[in-house]
Amino acid sequence: MLSSSDDKLSQARGLIAEGKVVKAFPILAALAQDGNVDAEFLVGRCYLEGAGVPQNISEGLRWLERAGERGFLDAINTLAGLYLRGLTAPDAIAGGTASSMLTGSTGGAAVYNDLEGSKPDFVRAMQWARRGVELGSGDSQALLAYIRTSGPDSLRDADEAEALYRQAAAAGSSQGQLGLALILLPKARDDEAFAAVAALLKLASDAGLPTATYLLGVLTERGHGVGQDLTQAAELYRQAATKGMRSAQARYGLALMNGAGVPRDPQDAESWLRRAALMGDPDSAAMVGDLYSRGGNLPPNLAEAAMWYRRAAEVGHRGAARSLGMLYLTGAGVPQDRGEAANWFRVAAEKGDDRARHDLAALVLQGDASAEDSQQTREFFEKAALQGDLIAAYNYGVCLAEGVGVERDDAKAAQWLRRAAEGVVNAQFWYGRLLLEGRGVAQNLEEGRAWISQAADSGMADALVTLAELLVSGRGGPANHAEALNLFKRAAQQGHVGAMFGAAALLGGGHDVPWNRAEAQTYFRSAAERGHALAQLMLGRYLARGLGGETDLKQARFWLETAAGNGVADALQDILTLPYPGEEGAQTAAADAAVE
Repeated sequence: MLSSSDDKLSQARGLIAEGKVVKAFPILAALAQDGNVDAEFLVGRCYLEGAGVPQNISEGLRWLERAGERGFLDAINTLAGLYLRGLTAPDAIAGGTASSMLTGSTGGAAVYNDLEGSKPDFVRAMQWARRGVELGSGDSQALLAYIRTSGPDSLRDADEAEALYRQAAAAGSSQGQLGLALILLPKARDDEAFAAVAALLKLASDAGLPTATYLLGVLTERGHGVGQDLTQAAELYRQAATKGMRSAQARYGLALMNGAGVPRDPQDAESWLRRAALMGDPDSAAMVGDLYSRGGNLPPNLAEAAMWYRRAAEVGHRGAARSLGMLYLTGAGVPQDRGEAANWFRVAAEKGDDRARHDLAALVLQGDASAEDSQQTREFFEKAALQGDLIAAYNYGVCLAEGVGVERDDAKAAQWLRRAAEGVVNAQFWYGRLLLEGRGVAQNLEEGRAWISQAADSGMADALVTLAELLVSGRGGPANHAEALNLFKRAAQQGHVGAMFGAAALLGGGHDVPWNRAEAQTYFRSAAERGHALAQLMLGRYLARGLGGETDLKQARFWLETAAGNGVADALQDILTLPYPGEEGAQTAAADAAVE
């Protein structure tokens, strides 16, 4: 039979340590009713956490405040921490302290680490923290310092905060050590200052604070205040990551991905990055999207990539927003939707991604974006062009030439395109075309051909084709069909359908190059299969007449009908000259008989 309150309290603590909180609670409740301050605190914790008794926040606060009014520091610091977290947040009670209840930890200052999703009551938290400071508590000093740095403007006092953190750190408070390190870190400029920060973080890390462990890992990775050691940094990240810190999970995942301080393990890396992403880290979500987009040992999973890109993009990650836009643009992993692509390019552009601005501009020029996008795109390019950006000058010139976001002005477009032509291949091509057409400038075929030739020298497919056409016609200079054929072939290798048709036309005869109708037919087929209507007509004729060395009336009919369906009127007459299906054999036999 236990006789003293101390014995009964020890019994209750033992039951809690064994996870038998239900059996411990009646003992604690009786002790609390008799005025045992330790029991009052523990009963308050039980009610707050729903441990051994149904959760009752108001009853829990009543018992904590009863212990706090009597100067019980654990109760004081717990109350200050709870008010900092916000008592209306569901996780403020159970999520913050339940596990420490079962292990016998008193909690204290550690409860204010994660304020996300809560509604803090800084005034009441400050009242309890000051009471703890008056009693000489280092954790209370750290709590009050936190309020002085992170509370409302009316409560902030940087000087007092630093003094309080110094006092708390000197008193051995791990939260004080971490808080002082966080104040000193932005000010550190030399090894001595970084070493002082690292020493504080080491103390706080040894006390189990994951934020301190993570930051010590960052310093160790960079060699600030401690010797650079990627292996040790990765281990520190791992330790903090296993305690649920998302930044550490992201860093450890990245280390595993790159093999920095640990053996490279993409599978384990994806697991840690995924955890960080699910906790709301946008960089990690974007990296997981990249992993699924690129694939590795397995084929890419673009639908999965789109999901992770969206998670990151929705919280403003510009790289993920652009990547998601590219998926919508191409219909990879998501339904093709150029409007949705424009939306995500816009998000990325507004966050400062210049590549996304150019992607959006391309959609604007193709008519796949809103009028507002057109105006904003033009304004952005105009501003950048005035600051000397030649790529922006090119895009601004195109906007003026096409009337995108501004009234069309050929003369002004020519001026900007001429300026951009000094360093932008596309601008050389555009300006050359304006000179050939006499649009916005006086027509000058020779100069226009020279600019087109300069763009072609850089391998631009459209410029190669335009220059080839000039060499065929002799506009702006002498004709040269052999060189034109070479240019058409170069552009055809890049997939330019018009170049395929141009090469076939030259090889088919009537030009200053040797005939090669078999090769011509090959080029006509390549263009026809890519939707070139005139190439479909010519392929049909070649197959019907055997011009390329083979006769195939069935294929000929198919390609001629395809050309007719694409609006080529001449194809109808060719179709009428073909025998009806089934008659080909009879006609062939008749022809053979006539020969005999």
